[in-house]
Formats: sequence, structure tokens, C-alpha cells
Amino acid sequence: MASLISHLSERERDRLAEDLNYMNLAEMKGFCRSHGIPFIIHFESSSGQRKKSRDTDRKSVVLARVRHYLTTGEVPDATCFPARVVAPGPVPQKLRPQDRLYYGWYDKTNADMVGLLRQLTNGQFRNGAIARILAREFWTSGEAPTFAEFADRWQQDAQKGLGVDRGEHPEAAWLTDRARGEAGSDWKAKRVHRARRALAVLNRIEKPEPRG
Repeated sequence: MASLISHLSERERDRLAEDLNYMNLAEMKGFCRSHGIPFIIHFESSSGQRKKSRDTDRKSVVLARVRHYLTTGEVPDATCFPARVVAPGPVPQKLRPQDRLYYGWYDKTNADMVGLLRQLTNGQFRNGAIARILAREFWTSGEAPTFAEFADRWQQDAQKGLGVDRGEHPEAAWLTDRARGEAGSDWKAKRVHRARRALAVLNRIEKPEPRG
């Protein structure tokens, strides 16, 4: 396979790379559906059967797949959590620090879970982007951490923050622009303009012919 955007000038490719960050997940899903790029998370059952979940990948994951597809013409595989990190049953009524945080158990409305994580972080734990990103990083790597391990990593990551000001999450366009002092009152209009400009390019991308 070859790049699907090789016909664009270097300037146009650079602009598209920036504009893609302004697309929201709903806009990306439309392009992904038409080109067969996965965005639904899968998981393995205890019997090894691969199943679709109700969850979708984060924007950064979907965007990375779109970029890979555009530059190589290849469709990356879907996220699939291995059976060893998938919940073996319902959440225990009483959670302990040594219990593992399986996929399917993380629930921000579970008072016992949130209470345990706050206890393990001296009251600092907050259910937010850092917690959700961290949990999926563990599961994607094939690990279901203990709640104690998760709490410890959360504290480390919370101290560092999302790192938008260091350029670590450019897909968080509003936060990135705010860090740059470029998130004015007209930012929503700016986002729509940049996203539409990206979509105008994407809508001209043709699916590559399958290899014979």
C-alpha cells in the first residue's frame, strides 16, 4: 500500500495534519465508517472469542489510525482487550486494594470504587480524563492493575497533568489553543472551519484497491 495523500503538496499535508486535530470524534467516525477504519473496542471472552464492546476508542487512538491509513493506505486493527483483563463477573460488593481493576468494572458511579481510590490517594482521586486514559492504557497493554497500583500510577500522572502545554496531546485542540493563548471567544467557529477544511480533503480520498 502507498500513501493516500501523496498527491497533496507538503504545505497541504502539513495543514491537513493540523486540521485533523480540530475534528471531533463524531466527524471522524463518518470517515472511518466509509473506509473501514475501526473505532469500536473489542474484547476477548474467556473462551477466546472476540466480541464487540459498547465502548469506542478515545479520539487520540482513532486519530492515530486515520493518520496511519492516510500515510500508508493500510487499515490498522481494532483495539482488543485480552481475556485476562476483562471482568470475570460483577463487581464485588466490597473492593480491596489488592483486587484488580478489570475492564467492565470501572464505574464512576460506584461509590465503593471511588471511595477506595480516594482512600488510596489521600483524597486526591478524581474521575476524569487522566483516570480514563490510564485505565485503557493498562488494559490495552494486557494488564489489569490492582486498585493500589492504579491509584499509585494515577497520582504520578495527575502530577504531570495531560501535558497539553508540552505538546503531548495535540488532538485536544481547545486545550492546546488555550495553552497557546489562541482560544478566544470565536474558538467554536474556528474549530468548525478547521474541521470542515479537513473533511473537504478526506471526502476526496478514495479507498485503495484491495490487493489481488
